[in-house]
Amino acid sequence: MADFEENEQQMDCALDLMRRLPPQNIEENLVTLLEILPELTEDLLSAVDQPLKIRTDVEGKEYLVCDYNRDGDSYRSPWSNQYDPPLADGSVPSEELRKLEIAANEAFNTYKELYYEGGVSSVYLWDMDDSFAGVVLIKKVNDGTVRAKGSWDSIHVVEVLEKGRTAGYKLTSTVMLYTVASGAKGDRQSEINLSGSLTRQDERDLPIEDMNSHVVNIGRMVEDMESKMRNSLQEVYFGKTHDIVNGLRSATDLEETKNRERLQRDLFGQLKGRKD
Repeated sequence: MADFEENEQQMDCALDLMRRLPPQNIEENLVTLLEILPELTEDLLSAVDQPLKIRTDVEGKEYLVCDYNRDGDSYRSPWSNQYDPPLADGSVPSEELRKLEIAANEAFNTYKELYYEGGVSSVYLWDMDDSFAGVVLIKKVNDGTVRAKGSWDSIHVVEVLEKGRTAGYKLTSTVMLYTVASGAKGDRQSEINLSGSLTRQDERDLPIEDMNSHVVNIGRMVEDMESKMRNSLQEVYFGKTHDIVNGLRSATDLEETKNRERLQRDLFGQLKGRKD
């Protein structure tokens, strides 16, 4: 019992630490943490969201990989439905669910072009006893061509339970964001590094007419959730940075004002002395 409580406390502390570290260094920090707590390896690997990686399938299409499309050491493409490296008995969705998966990938491919003006998206669905579940992945990378580099990774896991003419949706969304603005002439001392992550949940019961209704409902929930999370990130991270910059600027302006007043007093004193 004592060992269980100790492991649980260590797990909570480890997750709290990972939430506070920069998303772009998650893999490196996770490896270090696993070296310290090897007994929590399986739990940490399943609990810590890592930045999404991009692969290219046999058809030349880019797709995102994560635990949800992995079987052993192979990953399934949402476009070709094939595993790389090839896997003869890899897990794939049922025929009906595969049709829904294709429709969802096409829909979110359009979504990321409209909202992100590029990037990579992937949707994976899998069968469950009563219904199905899935994950929507979106990644947009800025390669630093405009003196700034960064990445947006969003992971939306959704559980669906059909209830006749309605369906219950439970959405768990995680966003990992980092952006680094270079200083003048590449000066690292004046670099600005903003990074963070958020996890939010939402549950809704929505009407359905057919299987394609799920694409519309999930799309609406993801769209609403991303909008809320963008606003939260802007307020928490960028808003705070704006306040700090304004505080520094105000302090500078105050110092300049004092210098001007001191100069005016000196000039006034000199003019007064000349008159006397």
